[in-house]
Parts: sequence; C-alpha cells; structure tokens
Amino acid sequence: MSSLGVLAAPHFEPLPLPLLQLEPVSWTQTLLAYPPLKALLPVPILAAIAPVLIWFFRSTWRELDEEARRYRNEHAGEHDYRPAACLVIAAVVLTVQEYYGGRQFFHSTLRPELELLSARWAWLRFDTYDELYAYGWWCLARALGYVVFPLLCWKLLFRRDSLLDMGLRVSGFLSHLWIYGACLAIVLPVMLLVAHQPDFGTYYPFYKQSSRSIFDFVAWEAMYWVQFFALELFFRGWMVGALRRTLGSAAIFVMAVPYCMIHYGKPYLEAHGAIVAGVVLGSLSMRTRSIYAGFLLHITVAVGMDLLSLYKRGALPHNLWPGG
Repeated sequence: MSSLGVLAAPHFEPLPLPLLQLEPVSWTQTLLAYPPLKALLPVPILAAIAPVLIWFFRSTWRELDEEARRYRNEHAGEHDYRPAACLVIAAVVLTVQEYYGGRQFFHSTLRPELELLSARWAWLRFDTYDELYAYGWWCLARALGYVVFPLLCWKLLFRRDSLLDMGLRVSGFLSHLWIYGACLAIVLPVMLLVAHQPDFGTYYPFYKQSSRSIFDFVAWEAMYWVQFFALELFFRGWMVGALRRTLGSAAIFVMAVPYCMIHYGKPYLEAHGAIVAGVVLGSLSMRTRSIYAGFLLHITVAVGMDLLSLYKRGALPHNLWPGG
C-alpha cells in the first residue's frame, strides 16, 4: 500500500490594498451641501438678525424719518427730483459697469491694444501681469463709474447740495469709531463660517496670481481697496445721501436691493449676507454721517478673506517679485 504524501498549501504573499486618504468633512459642510437646506438657511438667519438690527439702529432710522418728514413739510407743494435722478443715474452706472466695466470687456477690446503697446514698450511686462492689468481696468472702471460720474452729474443737477454730505465728512466717523469694532466682532465669526464653504478656497482671492509674489498680492489689495472706497461712496454715500431727504430710513433699504444684486455670482450665502451688509453699512453711514467705518469694515473683511483662503491652500506668497 503506497503512502500518500501530504500536499503543502501554497504560500501567497499578501497583496497591498490601495488606500485613499479621505479629507475630513465637518457637519457644517455636510448640512450646507444639501441644496434644500442651503437654499432656505438664510431665511431663519435673516429673521434672527432683524431684531438686533432694529434694536441697534432704531434711533438712527427714526431720526432719518423725522428729518425727511420735516423736509417734506418745509417743501410742501414742491416736487423733489432727487429720488428719480438718483435711481436713473444708478441704473445707468450699474448697467455700464456690467457690460463695459469688467474683465470680459478688457480681454475682448482693450487687451489687443495693450499687447501691441507691450511689443514696443517692454517695461509694461504685459506677458507677466496680464491678469493684473485686467483687474486694473476693473478698478479704474469702478472709480469712474461709482465716484466721478455720479458726483459730477449730481453737482450739475443739484448745485446747492454739498458733496461732503455724501458721507465724506471725517468728524462723524471718529466719534463713532467704536461701532466699527463692534461690527467687526460680529462679522469675523460669519467670515469663518463662510470659509468652510467648498467654493470658498477656489473663489478668493479674485486675482489668482496673488500667491505668486508679495508684489502681486499688495498690488491686488491696493486695487481692491480703491474699488471698495468707490463702492462705499456710491451706495452708502451718494445713493443713500441723495434719497434720504425724501425717503428717510427707506433710502437704506432701497439701496440694499441693487447692492445685493451686484453680488450675484458670488457664493450663495455671501450674496444673502450682502442684504445684511447693505442695511448695516447704510445705517452705519447715516449714523456716523460718513462712509469711512463701512470702508474700513469692508477692506478688513476682504483682506481677511483673501489671506484666509491663501492660508488654507498653503499658498501665501513668499517671493518679493514674480519668479524670484
């Protein structure tokens, strides 16, 4: 009888399994990624903020309404053309900005001319700063459209009105400087919440070469600041100042509508936040009689958003100049 040998079991080396490192997702990101919830989320937030705004700015709104009531009584029987002129000018300015004040117009119309000049004048360095030139046009268009054109039109139409009353007085800002700090304390947590949005890191800064060099970042922020000053002067200075004589506190809420609409295309929650920002900054400018608190608040948040976005991507600039 032959003996059967014991067959040894084959030996297999363990196969390494591919592992994919998943990025941690917070509960806020999970909730905000659900479209029905994200769409309705601003409603309870706005409802919760409203009583705070009413409490804080009630006296300012009443003062504006009382001033408007006195003005209408003193000029009974006269027709005030300021609201009509203001809204028509605002509509023209915003329409021109939409079609001719952006980078799309720059690339289609102005860029070819600059390329020809750059071929003759190498110091323009158009190949290096192409995108920065586009934002330069955007900044210039805002300064002309938001400041020069409306103020010039207004002085021609209503020569007795002082342009300093369009939020350009400094005294009111200095005496209410503490309000800037209070608003900043409220805005900063909101900014951190927005920073958790999936589209936040890819949206800011607008100028995508900001991380290339310190010069790029500083040049961009300088343009951004000029644009914000023009923005504040147009909406919170000129527009509210032109409407408040007749409309009183309603001028603030009229201004908040187009101000919200210019934020379309930005992250959803930020566009809704513009409603609150419009009312708060408009009320603040009327309380202080200046735009400077709103301007400082705006640029503080804007620079903070840019720095936070670059930091989260590990893209803060280190070189002084592009390429070295």
